Amino acid sequence: MGIVSTAAFAGKTYAVLGLARSGLATVECLVASGARVVAWDNRDEARAAVADKAELADPLDIDLAGFDGVVVSPGVPLNRHPIAMHAKLAGVPVIGDIELFALARTTLPAHRVVGITGTNGKSTTTALVHHIIETAGIPTRMGGNIGLPILGQDPLPEGGVYVLELSSYQIDLTHSLDCDVAVLLNITPDHLDRYNGFEGYVASKARLFAMQSPDHATVIATEDEPSRAIAAQLHAVVEVKSGDIDPAAQAGWPALQGPHNAQNAAVAIAVARALGIDQPTIEKGLQSYASLPHRMQRVREVGGVLYVNDSKATNPASTAPALAAYPPVNGRPRLHWIVGGLAKSASLDECAPYFGNVAHAYTIGEAGHMFADLLRPHMAVDDSEMLSAAVRRAARAAQPGDVVLLSPACASFDQFRDFEARGDAFVAAIAALEEGGVSG
Repeated sequence: MGIVSTAAFAGKTYAVLGLARSGLATVECLVASGARVVAWDNRDEARAAVADKAELADPLDIDLAGFDGVVVSPGVPLNRHPIAMHAKLAGVPVIGDIELFALARTTLPAHRVVGITGTNGKSTTTALVHHIIETAGIPTRMGGNIGLPILGQDPLPEGGVYVLELSSYQIDLTHSLDCDVAVLLNITPDHLDRYNGFEGYVASKARLFAMQSPDHATVIATEDEPSRAIAAQLHAVVEVKSGDIDPAAQAGWPALQGPHNAQNAAVAIAVARALGIDQPTIEKGLQSYASLPHRMQRVREVGGVLYVNDSKATNPASTAPALAAYPPVNGRPRLHWIVGGLAKSASLDECAPYFGNVAHAYTIGEAGHMFADLLRPHMAVDDSEMLSAAVRRAARAAQPGDVVLLSPACASFDQFRDFEARGDAFVAAIAALEEGGVSG
């Protein structure tokens, strides 16, 4: 059914560019709401999916004057794509599905919205907050950069809480999302091909707070300079740090191990308190939370070796905590690290403090040769090229008690459709080990 809001969109005209999951949900929502929709995607099958609902035309080829908005996928690079200038000349805003949700809010039953952004840890923190809210018995939906598109989900009853993971791209396409609780985890260099330097990326994150009403809650993990700078410009900020978490308490949260998860948990606790959830319920949620697929996901043990899928670690800053989570035992490093893909930087500097935890690295993908050369002075390296070969070779070298970790520190697009497909391939390679025997 999805979020349908006739009052918000009835009689309006929108162009929708990009018909992947969120684009399809957007078309469904707008059409059901009585809007006129012009839709486009370069793929024939995507256009065919909406041919009976929308007019088909490339927004670049039509006069956009009078349109209420051009809805684009977050994957469209606004700094390079001609749609940005074409829409600007027509005086039409370029927006995303999160902005449509923001516009529809006045027609939905009374609710609250938690918006979570940051370079790393967004998905885990979003899922954790959602889980704690569920544990408290409050109706909740999770969306944005995670799970199902928010416009494709049924509206919550009165008193519900929408929990949105928001990438910088999604914030760029949003102008009126006033979060009841806005959250910033951290900011490290990422996506710099889309911004005017690191400052532009930081400014994108800061806009989430600029859209907020002054009386709404703000939670910021102030453990990096850009996050501290944003917090200093706001009033009534709840500041948290990883050190706020008692290690003894964290030991009782099986899916939230490691220093990065201490930050995720500290933020989630502060958000839950801002929503009025009591401490015993928060603790119950932390204890019962199960890790997300592709994010420090314990896949299985084979022959005493633990296999961990961290495919969502698409930059070195995201991989560093994964390496930190598995220190040596009795002085012996036990990590077999699979790393590589489409590199976002030519270094692994953020990971360097934890190189001592790695017994052996297996490099894959386009960055494989470069990373192999970079890592050889620090550890044994196998330039494996293919993920399946890396898994087989790691399985042969690993001893009981060791950990084979896929944490690529790279985007996936050189060899895979997305990080989920890469993680699924890792899981499939592990299953093949069990079927064929590790030596195969």
